[in-house]
Amino acid sequence: MPIKSRIRTVPHYPHKGIMFRDITTLLKDPVGLRATIHEILERYKDVKIDKVAGIESRGFIVGTPVAYALGLGFVPIRKKGKLPAQTVGRDYELEYGTDRIEIHVDAIQKGDRVLLVDDLIATGGTAEAATKLIQDMGGIVVECCFVIDLPDIGGRARLEKLGHKVSRCASLRGINPQICALCTYTAKTYNARHAHRH
Repeated sequence: MPIKSRIRTVPHYPHKGIMFRDITTLLKDPVGLRATIHEILERYKDVKIDKVAGIESRGFIVGTPVAYALGLGFVPIRKKGKLPAQTVGRDYELEYGTDRIEIHVDAIQKGDRVLLVDDLIATGGTAEAATKLIQDMGGIVVECCFVIDLPDIGGRARLEKLGHKVSRCASLRGINPQICALCTYTAKTYNARHAHRH
């Protein structure tokens, strides 16, 4: 069953010109949800992993059952101010300013092999910050796993340039590469700001 056949596209949400890739139709479908988790488990069942980390908030939905089925613990990577105990964080750029993700200081130990999970990779800004946060704590990013990849926007290539392995269950093409489906940060802006680094 093609997973992407269960993903709904909502035009002009949350802003005009954006094609929002909505996974709630996949999540509510028992066959689609089971197929998604099964595909991820098949990929990692024989891989040495110590923890699964998920990015707020849809990464929690996917990452938790994966961690459970693999017999591992789950680590939430949350937006600033959402975790109750002492945290360490990483800032990342938006089109107009910055945002921050955080993790508990005791969530990942030095040498832990971590699988990073989220629902979608678009520009890759949040995922890049998450990988750096894991590495800041001494963890090793085994791979970055996404349900959906939007290859026209370039997030997967961005992570791969940093040396990370990236997997996805489905790729959805045909999106204007200057528009990010789930954030306000555009690939065009990212490329312009970071062209001098490559």
